[in-house]
Amino acid sequence: MSAENTLKTPILVLGATSLIGTFLMERLQAAGHEPMGLSRRPPGGDACWIDADLKGDDLAEQLPGAATVFSLSPIWLLPAVLPLLKARGMKRLVAFSSTSRFTKQDSPEPSERAVAKALADAEAAVEAFCAEHGVAWTILRPTLIYAEGRDGNVSRLAGLIRRFKVLPLSGAGEGLRQPVHADDLAAGAIAAATAPAAFDRAYALVGGETLPYRQMAGRVFEGLGRRPAILVLPPWLFSLLLTLARPFFPGATAAMGARMSQDLVFDSSDAVRDFGWAPRDFRPRF
Repeated sequence: MSAENTLKTPILVLGATSLIGTFLMERLQAAGHEPMGLSRRPPGGDACWIDADLKGDDLAEQLPGAATVFSLSPIWLLPAVLPLLKARGMKRLVAFSSTSRFTKQDSPEPSERAVAKALADAEAAVEAFCAEHGVAWTILRPTLIYAEGRDGNVSRLAGLIRRFKVLPLSGAGEGLRQPVHADDLAAGAIAAATAPAAFDRAYALVGGETLPYRQMAGRVFEGLGRRPAILVLPPWLFSLLLTLARPFFPGATAAMGARMSQDLVFDSSDAVRDFGWAPRDFRPRF
């Protein structure tokens, strides 16, 4: 392998205890690297951990030198710390954003539109800084991220199924989804970091299957060892129930029900071409 295709060290992982970050740290260590993980809640263990906050006043004193930086923290926190990272030797940046940049930009919920704008603005700021300062950047935008028992998407569905034995859907639940495992995203980030074809590009990263929301929910039932019990409700009734249940499910919005009938589908063929993206099919096991 040429020097251009190797991972430049030292390696720093921002948001190292996040869902993807945990898998990324494990994969980097398994490959023989000694990554430094930055987190507000470092767990200890064999890795080198830095107890720090990207918004902290003392970050400049705590930030180590690193040639390759993986950013798993919310991307809107990244632009403010890019000058520090560059000053510490950053030459390669792989940062995670989200396809929510596109799927939520026209949401009826102001909070969701704000998230989409924050993602878009942060991506633009990252690209502009890196172009000006000679840092090779890659932005990865996953679709629906899951990791059995640990995420707030698929695992939240599993929790509802365990609790109520039945899962209500808004309408027929025909909207297409592409759930992607956090461990596959960690592998994809490493592959992208070492692929010159991925320099200065952004990619959507989708799961190995595209399936209707209802079928995705059925797979969650199967992953729990249960026969699917799906209750199809008129959208107005689902919206009413969601409104009533909102105190018990923070973050629930009426737009969630509406999106069950919307296709949230992206194309990862460029990631397949440029760094061998090869995610697993959606067969969760809880």
